[in-house]
Amino acid sequence: MDLITTFREHPERMPGLAVLTTTGAKTGLRRESLLGYLEFDGTGVVVASAAGAARNPDWFHNIRSNPRVTVETGDTTYDAYAGIPPAPERDNLFARVVEAAPGYAEYQAKATRVIPVVVLHRLDRVKGMGDWLVEVHRWLRDELNSLRAQAIDGAVRLSPPDLRAHCAGFCTALARHHGGEDAATFPMLAERFPALAAELAELTAQHTTVARIQRELRAAVDVAELDRLAAELDAHFAHEERTVVTALNAIADAPPG
Repeated sequence: MDLITTFREHPERMPGLAVLTTTGAKTGLRRESLLGYLEFDGTGVVVASAAGAARNPDWFHNIRSNPRVTVETGDTTYDAYAGIPPAPERDNLFARVVEAAPGYAEYQAKATRVIPVVVLHRLDRVKGMGDWLVEVHRWLRDELNSLRAQAIDGAVRLSPPDLRAHCAGFCTALARHHGGEDAATFPMLAERFPALAAELAELTAQHTTVARIQRELRAAVDVAELDRLAAELDAHFAHEERTVVTALNAIADAPPG
């Protein structure tokens, strides 16, 4: 009987362990690893120590390629997104790890690499930051659709100056949304979840296209330009939601209110 089977049948005999199921970076197959497992403030943590070996273990390479994992602690099983915290956060976490399990300090002293600490962000939030992002996108779509309707019937509903003012207001809101993503949200996600980095870079490039259309709209409100912006945004928002919603839901609750 192997250790993973023994753990599943008698977890009480092997406290402080968990089975981490990852997806093979090269094979795409399920891979199971029995690891030391700790929890801090209700969040699971595993350490890519490999007993102080010179190389990171295979499961760590797997989560860099696909962060979605399953965690079995003996008491519970849950789906999670495996995140790699930035250096200062990693150092603080590793200090807590060593305080709870001093053997990891010996592994770090033996290793020629900085041993990664991996945070297992649960995917069972009632409403996460990703859900909130979808709501923001819905609001922006509704605002743009309203602006398009006003442009089509502008002579009746709004004067041209008022229409340009509404357009400028929408463009400002959209620019702030994208600016926040480029400056903070996307870099943070790319650092914690390397598998998302290429998609996030593509989304950032799409922001440049959207910004160019916005500049053209500010100069002269035109129905055709509004339609073009709507098409670009629909495709961009759909791409963004496919890429980041799960990750954002994993790391934070939606803002209150």
